[in-house]
Amino acid sequence: MSSVIPARPAADPFGVLARFRRDFYASLYTREDALFELTDALLCAEGPVKALVELSPTPGHARILA
Repeated sequence: MSSVIPARPAADPFGVLARFRRDFYASLYTREDALFELTDALLCAEGPVKALVELSPTPGHARILA
């Protein structure tokens, strides 16, 4: 019997993130696409956001008008 704990294989970070995003999207019940895009824009913002309108110029926001 070994006293060394066997090393667990490292999880693929992109796989973990993809699974989290999929599960988060599945937890949204109404306006899934809009809320998911809003969350992405919020996470891509370069600092605190005081109003949702500030998110429109962020790279994560899909509805940027050209």
